[in-house]
Amino acid sequence: MKHRVDKKRTQTWPIIAVLVVVLFAIGAGAFLLGHSSSTNDSDSNAATDTTSPSTDPLDPYAQYRTPGWIAAENAKPGSTNWVVPEDKTAWGKVEGFFTATSINIGSSVTLKTSTRAPAWQVTAYRMGWYGGTGGRLIWKSEPLPGVNQPKVEQVGTPKAWFAPWSTSLVIQTDETWPPGQYLFKLESVDNGASYVPLVIRDDKSTSDLLMQSAVTTWQAYNGWGGASIYTGVTGRADAVSFDRPYTGNGSGEFLGREREFIVFVERLGLDVSYWTDIDLHQRGELAKNHRGIVIPGHDEYYTVEMRKNLEAARDAGVNIGFFGANNVYRRIRLEPSASGPDRHEINYRDASRDPLNGKDPERVTTSFRESPAPNPESSLTGSYYECNPVDADWVVGDASMWMFEGSGFKNGDKIAHMVGNEYDRVNLSVPTPANIQILAHSPVTCRGMNSYADTTWYSASSGAGVFAAATFGWSPLMLEACPTGTPSTPVCKLQKVTENILRAFAKGPAGAAHPSVSNLSKFPMSAPHASEPTSTTTPTTQPSSTTTPTTQAPQKTTTTTSSTTTTTLPTTTTTTAPIP
Repeated sequence: MKHRVDKKRTQTWPIIAVLVVVLFAIGAGAFLLGHSSSTNDSDSNAATDTTSPSTDPLDPYAQYRTPGWIAAENAKPGSTNWVVPEDKTAWGKVEGFFTATSINIGSSVTLKTSTRAPAWQVTAYRMGWYGGTGGRLIWKSEPLPGVNQPKVEQVGTPKAWFAPWSTSLVIQTDETWPPGQYLFKLESVDNGASYVPLVIRDDKSTSDLLMQSAVTTWQAYNGWGGASIYTGVTGRADAVSFDRPYTGNGSGEFLGREREFIVFVERLGLDVSYWTDIDLHQRGELAKNHRGIVIPGHDEYYTVEMRKNLEAARDAGVNIGFFGANNVYRRIRLEPSASGPDRHEINYRDASRDPLNGKDPERVTTSFRESPAPNPESSLTGSYYECNPVDADWVVGDASMWMFEGSGFKNGDKIAHMVGNEYDRVNLSVPTPANIQILAHSPVTCRGMNSYADTTWYSASSGAGVFAAATFGWSPLMLEACPTGTPSTPVCKLQKVTENILRAFAKGPAGAAHPSVSNLSKFPMSAPHASEPTSTTTPTTQPSSTTTPTTQAPQKTTTTTSSTTTTTLPTTTTTTAPIP
């Protein structure tokens, strides 16, 4: 691994050397010694674990395109040292961001950091199963001099808050960095710690499954420096920049929304590769090289190009799994910054305020369902976003459907608190596939309105299958490591349903293998109606992205009454978000 430091920074090393000596004297030297890339701890041993030889001597990355490589990768030693403490004071002591949300294998990426501490260090962990540890150490930098970078500024039209920081480190990857989702852990000698996420993709991959990270939605909810798309010191922003850290511990919405599903997929050893929704925008044609696209989290903010590319993949026979809710809802544009293309995210919300109104209706940044170019998400996802916040039981509606095979679920079985904090439903007043099927039909009450959340499946004319969970409660339940054999708990039954879907996706057009036939006549499909409002329907101003990372499955309480099974989830998986 090679890296280079900004030349301007190297001039500070004589001063830093003196400071480090002082820090050694007061005990901070233990940080430098304990985190050096030459240390002989368990993480260092994991980092030196080499990958298997490439099957193509001319392409060292071909090893990541061979059957079974995900299982072999996850058999390597893992580590729980990737976890950042749940300590807000630690998060603010060292912060950073990359100038790209993803890079192709073998590429380099620029890291920009800021800290008041005299020294800091960065460690790269690939996220996965790894025997339940959740990550594997891939690389560790040497200690580097700390620099307290300039304060936040605003730039562009419309204005976006960004961090005007100079380069701290350029990280060059090579064949020892497997493609995947990474968390880079920043640590400073004053006990600071935070994350910087990055996807390492493989643009030559033809993996069965392609996992998509919803970074445009992470950024929409990111209020670092002054404002998010929702709130700010002087009101909401019309534009947000990727040239800044994420608020909180720096992980965006990865923890609690996406990591848990990645752990599940890699524990199964499925053939999977990774990219972000910005890659769907920039190189969406590559989606057709895979059999299924899996979207585990909150993928709300889409450009016109993103949506067209996803629809083109579906129409080419590529399966799509939306394992969250409120997907493909807000229409955005992406514009360049000094760091590169597509670094600013634009969302005016009000057509009358968007300069493209009357000039390019298709790209006016209202919601997709709104004028001047209404195109509701339901024609793609099958379901239609309705409301938040909600906390309700997920109720099995049609256990005869193919994905329930071997799960043990029966009609009426429940998983408590699984529906939330946002939900979707079948709404026949908007464009909806005529052959859509409902898996789960769950009564909800949201903002004084009685309605239903619908988990759905439909087959496209191309043979592709499209699944929509319609809740954020699905992915977090994938973290628990269920035993082999017949599932006996509600969570393990749900994991069996998920496995059935993913394995069907991996075989090819799942809609052709399992064509949908409308079953809407089995369910009440009337429009939602108002009830007495309750005091629990006021949303908070923070997105539900602050779930504390865990390295073991949380404890759950399970009860059974007659034929209805329920499970109580930890409160950390049921949180509220701003109105989307």
